[in-house]
This record gives sequence, C-alpha cells and structure tokens, in this order.
Amino acid sequence: MKPNCKKLSHWLAVVPLSLALHGVLHAETVARYGISMADIPLTTGQPDRGAGAYQFTGHTLYDPLVAWEANVGNRPGKLVAGLASEWKVDAKDNKKWVFTLRKGVKFHDGSEFNADAVVWNLDKVLADKSPQFDAKQSAQVRPRIPSIASYRKVGDYSVEITTKDIDALFPYQLPWFLISSPAQWEKLGKDWNKVASQPSGTGPFKLDKLVPRERADLVKNTAYWDKSRMAKTDRIVLVPIPDAMTRANALLNGQVDIIETPPPDVLPQLKGAGFKLVQNVTPHVWPYHFSTLPGSPWTDIRVRKAANLAIDRNAVVSLMSGLATPAKGQLDQTSPWFGKPSFKIGYDLPAARALMAQAGYSQAKPLKAKVIIAQGGTGQMLSLPMNEFIQQSLAEVGIQVTFEVVELENLYLHWRSGAKADMNAGKGITAINLGYVTADPFYALTRFADSRYVAPNGVNWGGYNNPKVDAAIDKIKTTFDTKTQDGLLAFVHQSMVDDALMLWVVHDVNPHAMSPKVKEFVQAQHWFQDLTTIRM
Repeated sequence: MKPNCKKLSHWLAVVPLSLALHGVLHAETVARYGISMADIPLTTGQPDRGAGAYQFTGHTLYDPLVAWEANVGNRPGKLVAGLASEWKVDAKDNKKWVFTLRKGVKFHDGSEFNADAVVWNLDKVLADKSPQFDAKQSAQVRPRIPSIASYRKVGDYSVEITTKDIDALFPYQLPWFLISSPAQWEKLGKDWNKVASQPSGTGPFKLDKLVPRERADLVKNTAYWDKSRMAKTDRIVLVPIPDAMTRANALLNGQVDIIETPPPDVLPQLKGAGFKLVQNVTPHVWPYHFSTLPGSPWTDIRVRKAANLAIDRNAVVSLMSGLATPAKGQLDQTSPWFGKPSFKIGYDLPAARALMAQAGYSQAKPLKAKVIIAQGGTGQMLSLPMNEFIQQSLAEVGIQVTFEVVELENLYLHWRSGAKADMNAGKGITAINLGYVTADPFYALTRFADSRYVAPNGVNWGGYNNPKVDAAIDKIKTTFDTKTQDGLLAFVHQSMVDDALMLWVVHDVNPHAMSPKVKEFVQAQHWFQDLTTIRM
C-alpha cells in the first residue's frame, strides 16, 4: 500500500519544516498528534465531541475538582485530588458534600482560583439565567453531572454541593466538570467566542494557537501547580485528521509523530517501518443502544437477544486486526461488577433465528429498524466497516437495519436528546451506536439503567425501566461501603445483560501508533489519556 497524502490539509505540507526550525531556534520539544476528530474540540472549558475530547482540550487546559488518575498504565486509575485537595460527605446530611480547595493555584491569566471561581463555573453550566451561562458548554457537561441540586460558597476555599438525592457515587461525576477563569471571560468582553481562542484554565498546558479544523498548539504551563504532572513536551500540536488512512499516511510521511486509532490493515506497514504500537486494557465498549419505548421494534426482548446472538465477535476482532476484545456485556468479565448473567452473549445463529421466529420474523419477513451512527471519531473505532459488518450479520437472522450517518458531534446531540425526542423518534431512529466509557460505576452502569435518568435528566437513551434495578441503584447511592456497592452493581449489570439492554459488540483497546521520536507515552487503562506523559 502506497501512502497517499492528498487528503491532508495544506498546512500539513509546510508545518513540519516551520516547527522544526522553531524547535532548533528555541530548543523546544514538539509532538504533533493526529487526532481522529474532524475539528478541534471546544476550548472554552467543557469540550464537545465526546469523552475522547477531554484528553485534548479538557484535562490539558483545565482541571476538575476531583480528577481521574490517567498517568499510570500498569493498573486501573482511581479518583484523586484535583483542584479540591479533599472532599467529604456531611455526616448529618448525606446529600451535602464539602470540597476543600487548593490555595495558591493561578489561572493562566494570573487570576486566582478560589471558591468564587467554582460557584461561577457551576453557574456557567447549570444556571441559565446567569450572565456567564454558556449553552454550548452546558450541553456537554450537564448530562454528566445530573446529581447536582444546589451549591454555595462556605469559605474562600470551601464549597458545598448538595445532591438531589443521597448519592455515594457523586464524586465520579466531577472529573467531567472543568474550571475556567472568570477574570478572562470578563477581560474578553464576556464573549465566549473570544475566550475560545484565548482560554484560561489552571491546566498543565496553555493554548498558544487555534485554527479551527486545522490545528491547536498547546504549550507547557511552566507554572503548573501540580509538579508531579508537569508536561514532558514543550509543545503539542493537535491536528484533526478524521480519516484513519490519512492519519496513518501522515505518520508514515513524518508529518505527525503520534496518531490514535490507526487502521488495522496498515499495522504491518507501520511496524515494518519502525513505528511503535501501544495499547492497553481500556474500559470502553462499542454497543448499539436500543430504544425500549412503545413503538420501537426492539421492545421485544427476543429480538434484542437475537441481535446479540447474531454477531461473530471474533470476526469483528479479526476485522480490527486484533485491536479489540469480544464483549459479553457492558463490562469486561474481570470487572467486580460483572455479576452472573443468565443470558450468555455469544455467536449462535440457530438460537438467534429461533428467537426471531418466535417473535414473528425471518429473513423472508424481516424486522426493520433504523440506527444512527457516526462517520468516525474518537471512541467510534472503525465506525463504517464495523457497522456494515453488524448490518450484514443482523440480516442473516431477519433484522434489516438501515443507517442514519452523521458527524460525531451531531450523534452526541441525538444521544443527549433521548430516543423519545423528535429528532430520533420522528425520524424512525430506534437505536444509536456510540462508544461508552465504562471505568466507574456511574459511567458504566447507573446512568444507563436508572429510569430517572431518561432525557433530559440524563443519558438513559432508550428509556430502560426495571423497578428492581432502580431499587438496587437507590441502595447503591445510599451505601458508602465499597463491598456492598460492588454486590449491588453486579446485580445491576447482570440485569442489563439479562434484559439485553444493548447489543454489545467489542471492547476497545485504544491503540496509538507513534514515531520512534516519541520516547515516552504512558497509556492509561482508561479512556482519558494524559498528554503530559508524552516525551520526545
């Protein structure tokens, strides 16, 4: 296969030389990163374009109150202190959480981080009457922090957040809520569009340059407060290259130094040319999320189970050249929350056809359904080839699927709106294909299984409603003992599998390919990756 760079934007042809000259003159280390997105994610504080965007313009420029440890690769990360040095639930009222904030932290513009900044940022995304409210940022993070009812400053470096109900899992929501500078917003005329090109967070990088759909230059924040997480590279240039083959060609031709999601069929060529492939256990699943609302063709559990039995997941792994693992549910079987489902997910065409026959369908009389999918993007793996494989496999058991193909951010809009929304139900869309992060209990399970998290309250996309699961989730939220939580979470997961809530296909391994110029990159066992670990 000959590299073909015709699809690359014009600047890729000239930027390597200019960056090289810049590096020589200033002894600056530069890493050029080909990302799988069509555009640079939102830079104002809450990235758009899904969970994968947080590693690019989220946890680089900004910090959360509670962070996720993403700079270790030999074990799963855990929640760690971010801009809050500690947090605890009020012993007298378990709905109240008190966060003690770090002192001496400065935003990139030199202004001070304190309790006022935290309250201002919560208003920015939750209080639509506040002057700083930004609908774009709110749309990204509001569904990720559904437990927050109210909040208040209790001291210059202390904030109290009250949840709607007692919620022991609440801290897991906070790595998604990032803190931007109120002073910078004021300075730039209270204009979020201006802030996009001159953002100010407290993170390990600052934004030096932004050219939409072409590049974003992140430069090391030498005054970063967390000395254990100082950037190892002076400058990281993010280059949007949504086409996987074009990304690989850019790497082969020396136009970028690292890419995510290389196309599987190019791996032999990359390895033969001396490039490194890194991957790791990744809590991330690639499913079809069904609508179980009235009128959906997926309301019949026999159809949902048949779909799960119609897929040869080992063939999907082969299609990915080994860059995936078969899914038996939302979680990997090694998870303490996997449980003991009675429905065993695997490849069984006769059983799938029998279930479809019981439901009144066959290849001659197929069930018809429309699924909305993405053209590609971080977390979507090889979206189009994989979806075509699923389409052909389902047709073999009498399920005729058609696709609505959209750009990734459009897909997220359909997802946040829920299956009942007119943009979905009105178009006959009854399933959505979207990669899901599964690193923690809230993100893996409860946000999808809790009937109270149906849009607009959350992302229970298909309207799943199981009273026994809701009761288990209520116990989880009011139980602060981890072992008890684990047992209840296992019940939730096995119920999701037994109800065939989704069509689970494979787990991602989040592959990255790198030039030999990259001396270090710690790939975390998470969807979050820490770009401070890149060393050239």
